[in-house]
Amino acid sequence: MTNKEKYVQAFVRALELAEGQVGEGLAYQGVENWDSVGHMGLVAELEESFGIMMDTDDIIDFSSFEKGIEILKKYGVEIEALSIT
Repeated sequence: MTNKEKYVQAFVRALELAEGQVGEGLAYQGVENWDSVGHMGLVAELEESFGIMMDTDDIIDFSSFEKGIEILKKYGVEIEALSIT
């Protein structure tokens, strides 16, 4: 599984979304399940999927699909492409 697939699957599992709902433009509170509780579930999914521990500032700054990719780069996780195929 690629890092992009892992990243998308974290959103699918944590926020109970269809894969087609995950991608560019998806933002915190942009869907019903991405509230404060869903946010922490998403962070936990990402930490488990990539074997990282995110800093508090990064958890707070994680406000969109795109921002998450940017934050993960700080932890050595490269997401191949933004668009979902």
